[in-house]
Amino acid sequence: MEVIGKVKLIGEVQTFGANGFQKRELVVTTDDQYPQMIMIEFVQDKCDLLNNYKVGQDVKVSINLRGREWINPQGEAKYFNSVQGWRIENLSQGVNKNVPPVSEFEPASKISDEEPDDLPF
Repeated sequence: MEVIGKVKLIGEVQTFGANGFQKRELVVTTDDQYPQMIMIEFVQDKCDLLNNYKVGQDVKVSINLRGREWINPQGEAKYFNSVQGWRIENLSQGVNKNVPPVSEFEPASKISDEEPDDLPF
């Protein structure tokens, strides 16, 4: 699954427990008729994926939905969902860097009329 939108917030890395579990939160505002602010968690080594992003950038985030059950002290089951990110792409970098900008191409006005026209039409 994917979430596409604009970065609203990038949280700091949070560390929990003796094992050093790490989590970092990203909020993306969708560009729908009724925009949604989706909080996406990046965990462990995926936290570093957010280092090169800033508030206001247009992004596409690949996500997984996670669900878990917790039994409270009264024995009742409670259920929790989370949205976990595993990849993020900057949508403003859609230009292929291997293709030179238009200004580097030779303009058509420099083509000589003396060259033979060998086109079949």
